[in-house]
Amino acid sequence: MIIKMVKAVFFDINETLLNLSLLKENFDKYFDDDYVLKYWFMKLLHTSTVVGSMDEYKNFSELAEVVLENIFYEDAKELTKEIKAEILGSFRKLPAYDDVSQALNILRKNHIKVIAVSNSSLKMLKEQLTNAGIIDLFHTYYSVDSIQKYKPFKDIYQYVAHKENIVTNDIVMVASHDWDLFGAKKAGLTTAYIQRKKEIYNPYYTQADISKNNLIELVHEIVKQNLNV
Repeated sequence: MIIKMVKAVFFDINETLLNLSLLKENFDKYFDDDYVLKYWFMKLLHTSTVVGSMDEYKNFSELAEVVLENIFYEDAKELTKEIKAEILGSFRKLPAYDDVSQALNILRKNHIKVIAVSNSSLKMLKEQLTNAGIIDLFHTYYSVDSIQKYKPFKDIYQYVAHKENIVTNDIVMVASHDWDLFGAKKAGLTTAYIQRKKEIYNPYYTQADISKNNLIELVHEIVKQNLNV
């Protein structure tokens, strides 16, 4: 549990705060496979990790496009410019989950900085937060474009902490991805897991300090720990 005064909460965006339902709808138009979105996302994560391991960098949009081309090719489907634009364009228009606005406002009212930290490119991240109607609830937002190294490598968590002049012990990272929290934990942050889907938290990753299936309950736990310090 949290033992330090929390000064900031870092939020992952995709699937943590933004619902992938629209993206799934567009994939379902072309694939008769309930797992194709997850497959695309995992291949995207794998690609970003391999690229990062080799100290190379391509932004999220570039990688997403290449991986999309790959899965259409694997399934012997034609990927036109129009289809590509439809699917990847929907990634910029994802709606926020119902519990997001209230949760972020709770943190702000308790004088805790709300900061987005995403693998999305900076341009895409701004569009996503704007289109979801939640950009004004963030004090600021950061993309891995800043350091050209994807999560879960430790660099981005430490970079944002440094830029915000906050020690990592005073930061909580919130995500729906165990691999993201594993990286944040290794960087010295407290971690909070929001379970957005039915999934086993990887037992080989360092477990989250807080775990909830509702974001409002999760931030109340963060605030409560702050009050107990």
